[in-house]
Amino acid sequence: TGFNQLTLDADPGTTIAVVGPNGAGKTTLLRALLGLTPRAHAALRLGGTDAGALPPHRRGVAWVPQDGALFPHLSALTNTAYGLRAQRVPRAEARREAQWWLDRLDVGHLAHRKPAQLSGGQAQRVALARALAARPRLLLLDEPLAALDQTTRAHVRHTLRTHLAGFGGVCLIVTHDPVEAVSLADRVLVLEDGRTLQDAPPAEVTRRPHSPWVARMLGRNAWPGIATADGLAPAGGGRLVVAESLPAGTRALAIIAPEAVSVHRDKPGGSPRNVWPGTIREITSAGSRLRILISSTEVPDLVAEITPQAALELGLADGVPVWTGVKATEVSLVTR
Repeated sequence: TGFNQLTLDADPGTTIAVVGPNGAGKTTLLRALLGLTPRAHAALRLGGTDAGALPPHRRGVAWVPQDGALFPHLSALTNTAYGLRAQRVPRAEARREAQWWLDRLDVGHLAHRKPAQLSGGQAQRVALARALAARPRLLLLDEPLAALDQTTRAHVRHTLRTHLAGFGGVCLIVTHDPVEAVSLADRVLVLEDGRTLQDAPPAEVTRRPHSPWVARMLGRNAWPGIATADGLAPAGGGRLVVAESLPAGTRALAIIAPEAVSVHRDKPGGSPRNVWPGTIREITSAGSRLRILISSTEVPDLVAEITPQAALELGLADGVPVWTGVKATEVSLVTR
């Protein structure tokens, strides 16, 4: 239905996290680099090699899809050694290196099992070992840790971070996990409708996300709207005053950290610039703090973050009416 062009340049040793909502084009990007989809074409140059002119199996690209895609008739060990054997590495050496990778990802004791005998998390670790063992120049990971439980995910993430620190190629990792994006990547590529919305270091994307989806993934409130003389007219209605405004009429995104939202049972006095009535819709735990979802007839939904002690003192619960306040200096406006 249309044509989008995306250009990526990355130095050796660079890891890029690819994020965005469903349908943004993340998996299509990976499959284009692999040469596996008619929907998109990639001109791929790795160093001095025109890899895009080569068939997929000769590009020096390793891929871990969401389902792992292990060969069902091969054991975990022979699956992991497959890429090395395809590069004509001697059988004994390939098996030795494959076993080393399986051990490193804590599935070495499952080396002789076939995929049907592995759990989802175990199979995903074997798929990751197979990709890493193949010595790729370009490593493509499509949500590689999604099937793992939290404890295993933390361990595998640490192992992957250690490997990527010494990896001489380029890695693209599709993820919906903000911890993975921030801790594993040197750059975060934000896609929306097949186009680049932002390509910046994790700290910059965290501080000034250009996408409402990414802002919410990072736990921020994100209100798209149109800049006014003193702030923003949110798309969902209402008015937001900010300390540093953009030119009136600019399409913008207001970013508000949950911890910057104050919650009161009565309308606060003083001179806060942004105060709205609302109703608590949900209370969830976020580590040692609580996240409070508050809806209002005057502005879009807002998430506040407070301590359990503060929630207890205020008598907060689902359905309780409250007032929220946000200082003008606590709002960041980003041009969209």
